[in-house]
Amino acid sequence: MTTSLDQPALIFWDIDHTLVTIGEVSRKIYEMAFEEVVGQPLSELADMTGRTERAILAATLELHGVSNPESKFDDFYAALARAADKLRERMRTAGRRLPGAVEAIAALAEYNVVQTVVTGNIEPIAVTKLGVFQLSEHMDLEVGGYGSDGDTRPPLIRQAWQRAEHKYDRAFEPDRLVVIGDTPLDVAAAREVGIHAVGVATGSSTVEDLIAAQASIVLPHLADTEAVIRAVCRVALA
Repeated sequence: MTTSLDQPALIFWDIDHTLVTIGEVSRKIYEMAFEEVVGQPLSELADMTGRTERAILAATLELHGVSNPESKFDDFYAALARAADKLRERMRTAGRRLPGAVEAIAALAEYNVVQTVVTGNIEPIAVTKLGVFQLSEHMDLEVGGYGSDGDTRPPLIRQAWQRAEHKYDRAFEPDRLVVIGDTPLDVAAAREVGIHAVGVATGSSTVEDLIAAQASIVLPHLADTEAVIRAVCRVALA
């Protein structure tokens, strides 16, 4: 990917339930990591919807009465990464790439854009998931925002934005940045940072939920590639 871009858009993709779903494998990753780090079985997992890995870990450790959870984050991140890597084949068989995901990414690559991710996953898990479902092409994952970057999503967006500006040695204007995600938390984070959000109702949130969250545009899915292109062009490539 070239680093000499003139006025490009910067697209931040969410991963889970926007591009892929891995079903029960998400919990299995935590079960393996929890037993490795804490030395006991995982009995309860905190709600994962729209949350960062850092926040999920903190809440899960609190549910199990683990003291000083932050001191265990680095060990957990490493254990989660190992578990995800071991479960690659299970992801492939139990999960799926959501309809239109690869086509949307490939179509947007024809435009003047940088595509990356802002995801609750830590970076190694994000890389694993995208690799398993062959979605890494056209993505610059060096400039992503990941679940170890903060407890909530706005810091992830700001971190990814900063990384992109540093790598490409240019300013990315807010009106040319867009988050594409499936939850009101994705939309709220984009709005808090002052950038656009395209909501896609591919997870548990409905079109109405995403409209209520004030997404710039809401799509029912990614399967209509032309609709995805029109949405991104309308908000960030005009």
